[in-house]
Amino acid sequence: MTPRTALIAEDEPLLAAHLRAELAEVWPELSVVALAANGVQALDRALDLRPDVCFLDIRMPGLTGLEVAHALAEDWPDDPGAPFPLLVFVTAYEQHAVQAFELQAVDYLLKPLVHARLQSCCLRLQQQLARRDNLHPSEPDGLHTLARQLQSLLAPSGTTQPRLEFIPAQTGHTVEMVPLEEVVYFEAADKYVRVLTAEREHLIRMSLRELINQIDERRFWQIHRRILVQPRCISRAVRDEQGKLSVVLRQRSEILPVSRVYAHLFKGI
Repeated sequence: MTPRTALIAEDEPLLAAHLRAELAEVWPELSVVALAANGVQALDRALDLRPDVCFLDIRMPGLTGLEVAHALAEDWPDDPGAPFPLLVFVTAYEQHAVQAFELQAVDYLLKPLVHARLQSCCLRLQQQLARRDNLHPSEPDGLHTLARQLQSLLAPSGTTQPRLEFIPAQTGHTVEMVPLEEVVYFEAADKYVRVLTAEREHLIRMSLRELINQIDERRFWQIHRRILVQPRCISRAVRDEQGKLSVVLRQRSEILPVSRVYAHLFKGI
């Protein structure tokens, strides 16, 4: 049998070391191939190493465990030889998100770790991995369901913000009011969002998640965790030889990627 592998993402070194030691005791055959101290490291190492299981702390610097899981669901390669990892969320707070993941057969662990609870978690993981190994390649592995649920959990919540009709984009001492109708697409870039019209580009200091909560969702489609595009500005959607979907724009030369989470927007492609 191929050795099982795991990644631990935890920003507290002592907690990461404790979880690793406990795993060695309850599941000695499991090989911890990477420790990540923040969400960005966790995402990069998981995509690079493709472990069977990811233990993700929900509250981490850079990206939260939920955001890492969502990014993995979008970027995981379509490779039958590397099925999507089982996700275990580690948290000090038992709340609705954790309960939702439990319903989707994704486990969670509460801090401080309880040995018996970790033991039952590992048994459950072993059973799921065994079932996964017996799946026919054409059968769904639950990735799409997980991705859609993560998408809904990460959606903006709370009080409704006023809907924007103009985007205030500051350059030096000047604030230009860019009509929303002129925006071809938005793209997240670090702590900013790029605002691209047919002829110009602006930067606004706002997260994409905040922006989504302030524009009419019917006017822009989210096609990637970093990209919102105005549907009327899409010329066509195409698949490459690897089956990856992308869109060609009418007014700009960029070709934008479409992640699998949002591929349903282009049914029939």
